[in-house]
Amino acid sequence: MKKPEILKLSLIKSLPILCSYLFIGTAYGILMQQAGFPWLSVLLASTCIYTGALQFVLTTLMASGASLLTIAVTTFFMNSRQTFYTLTFLDDISKTGRRRLFMIHSLTDETYAVNCTLELPPKEKREVMFYVAAFSHVYWITGSLLGAVVGQLLPFSTDGIDFCMTALFVTIFLDQWEKSNRHFPALLGLTVGIVCLLIFGEGQFMLPALLLVSAALVYDNSRSRKEEKA
Repeated sequence: MKKPEILKLSLIKSLPILCSYLFIGTAYGILMQQAGFPWLSVLLASTCIYTGALQFVLTTLMASGASLLTIAVTTFFMNSRQTFYTLTFLDDISKTGRRRLFMIHSLTDETYAVNCTLELPPKEKREVMFYVAAFSHVYWITGSLLGAVVGQLLPFSTDGIDFCMTALFVTIFLDQWEKSNRHFPALLGLTVGIVCLLIFGEGQFMLPALLLVSAALVYDNSRSRKEEKA
Protein backbone atom coordinates (compact mmCIF):
# COMPACT_ATOMS: atom_id res chain seq x y z
CA MET A 1 0.00 0.00 0.00
CA LYS A 2 1.16 3.51 -0.82
CA LYS A 3 1.27 6.31 1.74
CA PRO A 4 -2.03 7.97 0.62
CA GLU A 5 -3.82 4.61 0.85
CA ILE A 6 -2.43 4.01 4.34
CA LEU A 7 -3.53 7.47 5.47
CA LYS A 8 -6.99 6.96 4.00
CA LEU A 9 -7.42 3.57 5.69
CA SER A 10 -6.13 4.96 8.98
CA LEU A 11 -8.57 7.87 8.81
CA ILE A 12 -11.49 5.53 8.10
CA LYS A 13 -10.49 3.22 10.95
CA SER A 14 -10.24 6.16 13.34
CA LEU A 15 -13.65 7.71 12.56
CA PRO A 16 -15.49 5.88 15.38
CA ILE A 17 -12.83 7.21 17.76
CA LEU A 18 -13.40 10.71 16.38
CA CYS A 19 -17.10 10.57 17.27
CA SER A 20 -16.29 9.45 20.80
CA TYR A 21 -13.32 11.70 21.53
CA LEU A 22 -14.85 14.94 20.28
CA PHE A 23 -17.88 14.65 22.56
CA ILE A 24 -16.11 13.27 25.63
CA GLY A 25 -13.10 15.55 25.13
CA THR A 26 -15.40 18.58 24.92
CA ALA A 27 -17.08 17.58 28.17
CA TYR A 28 -13.66 17.21 29.78
CA GLY A 29 -12.53 20.64 28.59
CA ILE A 30 -15.67 22.27 29.96
CA LEU A 31 -15.21 20.57 33.34
CA MET A 32 -11.57 21.67 33.53
CA GLN A 33 -12.51 25.26 32.72
CA GLN A 34 -15.33 25.29 35.25
CA ALA A 35 -12.95 23.85 37.87
CA GLY A 36 -10.73 26.90 37.39
CA PHE A 37 -8.00 25.47 35.16
CA PRO A 38 -6.91 27.55 32.12
CA TRP A 39 -6.93 26.27 28.56
CA LEU A 40 -3.16 25.71 28.71
CA SER A 41 -3.67 23.17 31.51
CA VAL A 42 -6.25 21.41 29.35
CA LEU A 43 -3.81 21.30 26.45
CA LEU A 44 -0.96 19.95 28.58
CA ALA A 45 -3.17 17.34 30.27
CA SER A 46 -4.65 16.05 27.01
CA THR A 47 -1.23 15.98 25.35
CA CYS A 48 0.88 14.50 28.13
CA ILE A 49 -1.56 12.50 30.27
CA TYR A 50 -3.96 11.43 27.50
CA THR A 51 -6.13 9.00 29.44
CA GLY A 52 -9.75 10.03 29.14
CA ALA A 53 -11.30 8.40 32.18
CA LEU A 54 -8.35 9.26 34.42
CA GLN A 55 -8.37 12.88 33.27
CA PHE A 56 -11.96 13.24 34.49
CA VAL A 57 -10.98 11.72 37.82
CA LEU A 58 -7.86 13.90 38.08
CA THR A 59 -9.96 17.02 37.60
CA THR A 60 -12.01 16.11 40.65
CA LEU A 61 -8.96 15.04 42.68
CA MET A 62 -6.98 18.19 41.91
CA ALA A 63 -9.93 20.49 42.50
CA SER A 64 -10.58 18.84 45.88
CA GLY A 65 -6.93 19.08 46.94
CA ALA A 66 -6.27 15.33 47.05
CA SER A 67 -2.80 14.22 48.17
CA LEU A 68 -0.11 13.31 45.65
CA LEU A 69 -0.11 9.75 47.02
CA THR A 70 -3.82 9.35 46.30
CA ILE A 71 -3.38 10.76 42.80
CA ALA A 72 -0.35 8.53 42.11
CA VAL A 73 -1.97 5.31 43.32
CA THR A 74 -5.25 6.09 41.55
CA THR A 75 -3.35 6.76 38.32
CA PHE A 76 -1.37 3.52 38.65
CA PHE A 77 -4.36 1.28 39.18
CA MET A 78 -6.64 2.97 36.65
CA ASN A 79 -4.00 2.74 33.91
CA SER A 80 -2.48 -0.64 34.79
CA ARG A 81 -4.55 -2.27 32.04
CA GLN A 82 -2.51 -0.36 29.44
CA THR A 83 0.47 -2.56 30.33
CA PHE A 84 -1.37 -5.60 29.02
CA TYR A 85 -2.47 -3.71 25.90
CA THR A 86 1.19 -3.00 25.09
CA LEU A 87 2.15 -6.64 25.65
CA THR A 88 -0.43 -7.69 23.05
CA PHE A 89 1.34 -5.65 20.37
CA LEU A 90 4.84 -5.91 21.78
CA ASP A 91 6.33 -7.24 18.55
CA ASP A 92 4.69 -4.59 16.40
CA ILE A 93 5.57 -1.70 18.72
CA SER A 94 9.18 -2.83 19.17
CA LYS A 95 9.69 -2.53 15.41
CA THR A 96 8.39 1.04 15.05
CA GLY A 97 11.79 2.62 15.73
CA ARG A 98 11.65 6.26 16.84
CA ARG A 99 7.85 6.04 16.98
CA ARG A 100 7.98 3.44 19.75
CA LEU A 101 7.54 5.76 22.73
CA PHE A 102 4.64 7.56 21.09
CA MET A 103 2.98 4.25 20.23
CA ILE A 104 3.18 3.17 23.88
CA HIS A 105 1.94 6.55 25.13
CA SER A 106 -0.99 6.70 22.70
CA LEU A 107 -2.32 3.15 23.11
CA THR A 108 -5.79 3.66 24.58
CA ASP A 109 -8.86 1.45 24.96
CA GLU A 110 -10.18 2.72 21.63
CA THR A 111 -6.96 2.46 19.60
CA TYR A 112 -6.35 -1.00 21.07
CA ALA A 113 -9.80 -2.10 19.89
CA VAL A 114 -9.09 -0.77 16.38
CA ASN A 115 -5.64 -2.39 16.27
CA CYS A 116 -7.18 -5.76 17.07
CA THR A 117 -9.27 -5.54 13.87
CA LEU A 118 -6.35 -4.86 11.54
CA GLU A 119 -5.61 -7.71 9.14
CA LEU A 120 -2.69 -6.38 7.13
CA PRO A 121 0.90 -7.34 6.34
CA PRO A 122 3.16 -6.53 9.32
CA LYS A 123 4.78 -3.39 7.87
CA GLU A 124 1.52 -1.86 6.68
CA LYS A 125 -0.20 -2.81 9.93
CA ARG A 126 2.40 -0.89 11.93
CA GLU A 127 1.93 2.14 9.70
CA VAL A 128 -1.84 2.10 10.14
CA MET A 129 -1.47 1.61 13.89
CA PHE A 130 0.74 4.70 14.07
CA TYR A 131 -1.56 6.95 12.08
CA VAL A 132 -4.67 5.75 13.91
CA ALA A 133 -2.90 6.64 17.16
CA ALA A 134 -1.84 10.04 15.79
CA PHE A 135 -5.31 10.90 14.47
CA SER A 136 -6.91 9.80 17.75
CA HIS A 137 -4.56 11.93 19.83
CA VAL A 138 -5.40 14.96 17.70
CA TYR A 139 -9.13 14.24 18.11
CA TRP A 140 -8.80 14.16 21.90
CA ILE A 141 -6.74 17.35 22.09
CA THR A 142 -9.13 19.13 19.72
CA GLY A 143 -12.20 18.09 21.70
CA SER A 144 -10.59 19.12 24.99
CA LEU A 145 -9.58 22.56 23.71
CA LEU A 146 -12.99 23.06 22.16
CA GLY A 147 -14.59 22.32 25.52
CA ALA A 148 -12.25 24.75 27.29
CA VAL A 149 -13.12 27.52 24.85
CA VAL A 150 -16.85 26.81 24.94
CA GLY A 151 -16.84 26.68 28.73
CA GLN A 152 -15.12 30.08 28.88
CA LEU A 153 -17.06 31.94 26.20
CA LEU A 154 -20.56 30.62 26.67
CA PRO A 155 -22.08 31.22 30.11
CA PHE A 156 -24.27 28.23 30.89
CA SER A 157 -24.79 25.86 33.75
CA THR A 158 -22.58 22.77 33.66
CA ASP A 159 -24.60 20.94 36.29
CA GLY A 160 -24.79 17.31 35.28
CA ILE A 161 -22.13 17.43 32.57
CA ASP A 162 -19.77 15.48 34.82
CA PHE A 163 -22.21 12.58 34.40
CA CYS A 164 -20.41 12.09 31.09
CA MET A 165 -17.70 10.26 33.02
CA THR A 166 -20.25 8.10 34.83
CA ALA A 167 -21.91 7.28 31.52
CA LEU A 168 -18.54 6.34 30.05
CA PHE A 169 -17.79 3.93 32.90
CA VAL A 170 -21.29 2.43 32.76
CA THR A 171 -20.97 1.89 29.00
CA ILE A 172 -17.57 0.21 29.39
CA PHE A 173 -18.91 -1.91 32.26
CA LEU A 174 -21.95 -3.11 30.29
CA ASP A 175 -19.85 -3.80 27.20
CA GLN A 176 -17.39 -5.92 29.18
CA TRP A 177 -20.25 -7.67 31.02
CA GLU A 178 -21.78 -8.75 27.70
CA LYS A 179 -18.47 -9.95 26.25
CA SER A 180 -17.25 -11.83 29.32
CA ASN A 181 -18.49 -15.19 30.54
CA ARG A 182 -17.02 -14.58 34.00
CA HIS A 183 -18.64 -11.80 36.03
CA PHE A 184 -16.77 -12.22 39.31
CA PRO A 185 -14.43 -9.19 38.77
CA ALA A 186 -17.37 -6.91 37.96
CA LEU A 187 -19.43 -8.04 40.94
CA LEU A 188 -16.36 -7.79 43.18
CA GLY A 189 -15.73 -4.22 42.07
CA LEU A 190 -19.34 -3.21 42.67
CA THR A 191 -19.48 -4.83 46.10
CA VAL A 192 -16.15 -3.48 47.35
CA GLY A 193 -16.92 -0.03 45.95
CA ILE A 194 -20.25 0.18 47.77
CA VAL A 195 -18.82 -1.15 51.05
CA CYS A 196 -15.88 1.30 50.94
CA LEU A 197 -18.25 4.15 50.11
CA LEU A 198 -20.32 3.37 53.19
CA ILE A 199 -17.26 3.01 55.43
CA PHE A 200 -14.93 5.77 54.20
CA GLY A 201 -17.37 8.26 52.71
CA GLU A 202 -17.65 9.84 49.29
CA GLY A 203 -14.32 11.70 49.38
CA GLN A 204 -12.10 8.87 50.65
CA PHE A 205 -13.46 5.58 49.34
CA MET A 206 -11.70 5.37 45.95
CA LEU A 207 -8.16 4.55 47.08
CA PRO A 208 -9.04 1.74 49.54
CA ALA A 209 -11.53 0.33 47.04
CA LEU A 210 -8.89 0.21 44.28
CA LEU A 211 -6.36 -1.43 46.60
CA LEU A 212 -8.80 -4.06 47.87
CA VAL A 213 -10.15 -4.95 44.43
CA SER A 214 -6.67 -5.17 42.90
CA ALA A 215 -5.41 -7.39 45.72
CA ALA A 216 -8.45 -9.66 45.46
CA LEU A 217 -8.11 -10.00 41.69
CA VAL A 218 -4.37 -10.79 41.91
CA TYR A 219 -5.12 -13.50 44.50
CA ASP A 220 -8.00 -14.90 42.45
CA ASN A 221 -5.84 -14.98 39.32
CA SER A 222 -2.97 -16.78 41.07
CA ARG A 223 -5.37 -19.31 42.56
CA SER A 224 -6.95 -19.98 39.16
CA ARG A 225 -3.53 -20.63 37.63
CA LYS A 226 -2.64 -23.09 40.37
CA GLU A 227 -5.92 -24.94 39.82
CA GLU A 228 -5.25 -25.13 36.07
CA LYS A 229 -1.77 -26.55 36.64
CA ALA A 230 -3.13 -29.10 39.10
